[in-house]
Amino acid sequence: MNPPMKFINNRIDEYAIKVTYDPAENTGDIIYNLSLIRDEDLEYAIMTMKNAYRAGISVSDRVRFLEAGEIMEDFTIPEENTGICTMCSLTLDGLLLRKGVPIRPIGGGVVEVEERMPRRFTNFILYEDTTIDPLEVLASQDITSISSVMHQGKGTILANIRECHMESESRVSLLLDDLASTGFTGILDMGIPNIHLLGVPVSPQYFGVVMVGGTNAMAAIKESGRPVVTKALKGLVDVRTMNSINDY
Repeated sequence: MNPPMKFINNRIDEYAIKVTYDPAENTGDIIYNLSLIRDEDLEYAIMTMKNAYRAGISVSDRVRFLEAGEIMEDFTIPEENTGICTMCSLTLDGLLLRKGVPIRPIGGGVVEVEERMPRRFTNFILYEDTTIDPLEVLASQDITSISSVMHQGKGTILANIRECHMESESRVSLLLDDLASTGFTGILDMGIPNIHLLGVPVSPQYFGVVMVGGTNAMAAIKESGRPVVTKALKGLVDVRTMNSINDY
């Protein structure tokens, strides 16, 4: 008998409870995304990742580069390619759970940005309705303008949203403040209870938290015409095996 399909919200729940990341100590396991680029595009990729982090549209400065032949869990980096491990924004959900905050991942989409401020989701996919990560799907549709956001403060980027119970509002605010001082960035917006956030409705007695997508830099590389293959929610990795993008 074939196992039932596993939708993304179920995968998020499975990974989130295994997150042991301590941002202050830079230790523990995070959820990561794995991308493949051509070796010849590595220098451009590093430049783009630095720009994305400076612009505040990357989750973290943590990155790990893998050469051809290296193995990451069950995947071997193919010849003439470089693997790039980046922190998945859904690591935040794991951090919230560790703080005792009840969360409900809602979905991911494309957010319109004007004057470096998020305005609204223009495209959106619910986690409970897909077996493929929404940002992975939307990045393939050529509907982002992340490079424009990085350089001009206007365009569209990838982001996701989860909702938290209103009783945890102070704990969430405190956690987000703490994260801002540790290199874990990319909180786009935090809503108020019972009010939709960037056009996405929340459940009664819940408020939304919007985070930039962990694959924004990879999508920006793809916008330049360079081939990129990204697998979001690839698994868990020890953050101590990663370095700051500013070290390259």
